[in-house]
Amino acid sequence: MTSPSDQATKSTLRVGVIGAGVMGTNHGRVLAGLPGVSLVGIVDPLEEHRNRAVELIGCKTFATVDELLLAGVDAVTIAAPTHLHHEVALTCIGRGVHVLVEKPIASTVEEGREIVAAARKAGVTLMVGHVERFNPAVAAIKQAIRNEDILSIGITRVGPFPPRMSNVGVVIDLAVHDIDLIRWFTESEIVDVQPQLTCAVAEREDIALLQFRTESGVLAHINTNWLTPFKARNVTVATRGKYVMGDLLTRQVTECFGFKADGSYSMRHLPVGHDEPLRAELIAFLNAVRSNSTPAVTGEEGVASLEIAIQCLEQPPKAAAGRKPPLRAAG
Repeated sequence: MTSPSDQATKSTLRVGVIGAGVMGTNHGRVLAGLPGVSLVGIVDPLEEHRNRAVELIGCKTFATVDELLLAGVDAVTIAAPTHLHHEVALTCIGRGVHVLVEKPIASTVEEGREIVAAARKAGVTLMVGHVERFNPAVAAIKQAIRNEDILSIGITRVGPFPPRMSNVGVVIDLAVHDIDLIRWFTESEIVDVQPQLTCAVAEREDIALLQFRTESGVLAHINTNWLTPFKARNVTVATRGKYVMGDLLTRQVTECFGFKADGSYSMRHLPVGHDEPLRAELIAFLNAVRSNSTPAVTGEEGVASLEIAIQCLEQPPKAAAGRKPPLRAAG
C-alpha cells in the first residue's frame, strides 16, 4: 500500500466523498473542478442519492465505503451523518487515507479524540470542516482584529425551521460554527459557559442564547434559533481600538475606529474576497495533504469546539409555554 508521505507527493490526488446528501454533493461538485484532483466517486447507501450525484456531477458512485477504498483513494471527505463519522473516519484512517470530516468531528468528545489519536498514529492528515473560517467576510474580520486587544464578540446565526427534522438541535447544527470562530478569533480557550436553551417547536433545543468567557478574558455570546423566517449571520467584535461589524451572508465588513472624546469616530468598509468558502476549504485540505503540513482546522480544534457545544447541552432545555407546531407545509 502507498504510504501517506508517498501520496502527498503525487501530482494528482485521488479523492472520494462519503455521503451524497446536500453537503456531500457540493463536495463532489467542487472536487470535480479542482486541478490536480481526480474525483474517484461518491459513496451513499441510498440509490436516490447516488442517482442525484450522477445527474449533477457525472461521477462514479458506490454503495459502501469499502467499495470506494477498493477503487483506490489518497484522501476522502466525510459528509455522512454525524453519528457515522467515528466509524467511517477510523476505517479510512486505518487504510492510510487522509481525511477531512465535516463538523462536528463526531457525536461525542471521546469519539473525536479516538479519531485524532488514530490519525496521529497512522501519520495521515486529519482536518475538520469548519467551513465558516473560509468565508471571506470572516477572514476580513480576523485580519481586522489581528494584534488588537479584544473585549467582546457577539454572533447571531438564525433562520427558519429546517425542512427535515434533524437528530440534533441548534447548538450542534449551528452554534458549533460560532464556538469555533470565538476560539479562532481570540486564540484562547473558552473557560466559562452559560447556556440558556428552549424547545419552542422542535423536540430538541431550537432557541439558544449562549454566553462565554475565554481564558484571555473576552466575553462572547451567541444568539441562534430556528424561529426566524429569514437567515441572518452577523458578527461584531469590540476591541480597545475599534469596532468591527460583519455580515457573513452579504460579505460586508465595516470597521469603526478613531474614537474621540466628543463621541465621533470614523468608519470604513473593508475589502472582502469572493472565494467560495467550500472551495477554499477543500483546497486548504488538499494542500495540507500534499505538503504534509498542519491543516487549517486540526482534529484537536474540532474536538475542543465540540466539547464546548456539549457543555452547553448539559443544561436541559426548557419547553416554551404553549408550544405549537412550526409554521411549515406538511409533507
